[in-house]
Amino acid sequence: MVAGDRYRELDDEQLASELISRGGLPRHVAIIMDGNGRWARRRHLPRAAGHRAGRHSVRAAVRVCSRLGIEVLTLYTFSQENFRRPEPEVRALWSFLEEALVAECDELRERGVRLLVSGDVEQLPPRAQQALDTAVARLAGGDGLTLNLALAYGGRQEIVRAARRLAGRVAAGELAPEAVDEDALRGELYHPEVPDPDLVIRTSGECRLSNFLVWQSAYAELLISPVLWPDFRERNLLLALDEYLCRDRRFGGVGTTAAADDTAASPSVLDPARWKRLLGNRS
Repeated sequence: MVAGDRYRELDDEQLASELISRGGLPRHVAIIMDGNGRWARRRHLPRAAGHRAGRHSVRAAVRVCSRLGIEVLTLYTFSQENFRRPEPEVRALWSFLEEALVAECDELRERGVRLLVSGDVEQLPPRAQQALDTAVARLAGGDGLTLNLALAYGGRQEIVRAARRLAGRVAAGELAPEAVDEDALRGELYHPEVPDPDLVIRTSGECRLSNFLVWQSAYAELLISPVLWPDFRERNLLLALDEYLCRDRRFGGVGTTAAADDTAASPSVLDPARWKRLLGNRS
């Protein structure tokens, strides 16, 4: 039976309990939330409608990660490259961000969620920056899930920023050149205290990182779902986590399974027919 099929008949709560009982869930899940525009286009709606619909999937992801005790959820909310999109769409995205932060803050606080932001937030409009500052302050005491929003974010830009900061320390005589190593560079990233992602999920079937957590994802498990982000709900994330638990993380070594087991690698989650089978009539 392929990964996930054995849980096909369980409801979401039962599946969540099964995953918890197995142990080994990722500490950090990162999601590239892709497919909003295509979701809207298929419904003959403006692209902004897809971004608004995606908010329900964000709420679902937060609830699942909180329920399962996952430490960090990073969401690729707005990339550096997204600034190239039409100005009306970008303005709508900032408006949705402000709206969502206000509307969701109470539930996030009740769940003990702490909010972080990664990216060059100074590029955001003042109102969006203020909404973020307010939400971060309100949720600062959260002791549960850390929700990290990648906003105005670029992985390469983050590494360049870290390198410049290190160069400045070397030039000032605070750091010897030979002391510049992986730990030193990591210490200059946006949130070095956050563990690297164990699992990076991309929705909509696209197979690339798109400049997301380039440094941190060096050994992350990658999972591609054909489901468009506005349709990616609790069941989809639970099945993705089941797939993660079925993998053998080697980190460059042999791993825990024999080399002879290589032919038994888990099937690709890219297969839309497989996802449809696992989700039953939920897709």
